[in-house]
Amino acid sequence: MEEPGQKLKRVRERLGLRYRDVEEFSQRIADRWKNNEFTLALSRLADIENKGVVPTIYRLYSLCSIYRLDMGEVLRWYGVNLSELPGDAANTPHERSHLIGFTPQEEAEPNWGDLEVPLSLDPGFDWRKTTFLSRLIQNWGPLPLMLLRGMEPVNQRYGFIGTEDWFMAPLVMPGSLVQIDENRRKVSAQGWGNEFERPIYFLEHREGFTCAWCSLQDDQIILQPHPASLCHPLVYPYPSGVDIVGQVVGVAMRLEAPRRRAARG
Repeated sequence: MEEPGQKLKRVRERLGLRYRDVEEFSQRIADRWKNNEFTLALSRLADIENKGVVPTIYRLYSLCSIYRLDMGEVLRWYGVNLSELPGDAANTPHERSHLIGFTPQEEAEPNWGDLEVPLSLDPGFDWRKTTFLSRLIQNWGPLPLMLLRGMEPVNQRYGFIGTEDWFMAPLVMPGSLVQIDENRRKVSAQGWGNEFERPIYFLEHREGFTCAWCSLQDDQIILQPHPASLCHPLVYPYPSGVDIVGQVVGVAMRLEAPRRRAARG
């Protein structure tokens, strides 16, 4: 594999620039910003190209400017991928609430990578019913969403909680979008201290789909609603009557609750 310094050397030679040219141009940049850290002396440039010396952020900026290179791309040559910044941040959580400052600036947006997202759904999609969205997506397209870089999309699926599905309200409100981990299909009988820690599952049965707490009893599975929902538990034979799609690991929902339709007599 070609070393980063050799790549920079190859670019310089392709542009027909001598060491002295690079030094002169970098001095102009240093003069503009009144900071000599931007300057690339002849010996330093030689060390970067031939001895594997890693340039400082200032000198790297000068090289990218002089060679007309994307700085994010050159950072990748050195093993630093800016598009992974949010993902690494997700692995270093802070206890205190904070703003996320990874949004690219409007004047100079870097390429943060694209994410495939659904652009159109099956025309028969019924918003009132809870649905396994991953089956109804007809067309996917690219959208740059850098904050989703920290996710592991391989085993993630998505479900839509119907606008008339109050089974897990107010914990999961009607109209919510849920993220489902298909690797987590085993019903947990313990290990939580409150309702927020208790696993929620997305299940398919003969009437459709349900998002619920679950418990197993003999050869039956009990789908338990949130007590405040005023819904009744559902009981199905297990495993013949229910397919556990996976555990809900993320929820996107509006804080403004939809109007609940009056029960029909």
